[in-house]
Amino acid sequence: MAPFNYYRKLSPALKRVYRRSDELTEVELSTPATLRPIARQAEELLAEDRQRALQGACQRLADEINNQLGVPPVTVRVLAKRPSRTWGELHGLYEPPDGGQPARLTIWMRTAQRRQVVAFKTFLRTFFHELCHHLDYELFELADSLHTEGFFKRESSLFRQIAGS
Repeated sequence: MAPFNYYRKLSPALKRVYRRSDELTEVELSTPATLRPIARQAEELLAEDRQRALQGACQRLADEINNQLGVPPVTVRVLAKRPSRTWGELHGLYEPPDGGQPARLTIWMRTAQRRQVVAFKTFLRTFFHELCHHLDYELFELADSLHTEGFFKRESSLFRQIAGS
């Protein structure tokens, strides 16, 4: 695959990480069907605008995925309105473990401008996107988590297995 434009600016070490990341195109879950009811519950909770309950469902989904893959846990936060600046809106954020604290995944359930609840597919894809950063470090043992074609294919593989499309 042709690398994204930022590839040429990477150090030789990061270019190796990039190439390895690009080769990894799937996240194989052992029993994805067991995760589908949790995802359906999250969809209902998002539609009902139940932030705290949605956070609980997302935490269960992350815990089950991490358990199936044998990786350390991640703390999930679901916050209301997306932060925005001149560069745009932040949809999600992954923070690696720090000082004994577990890794943290944050996703926002409302748009910044209109404060509308986001579409479920967008929300779920954002969740998987941020979780893929966690998996890059913990499952694939990459030195960094870069946005490569392989990264986006891993995100899509989780979505297909759990959401079915």
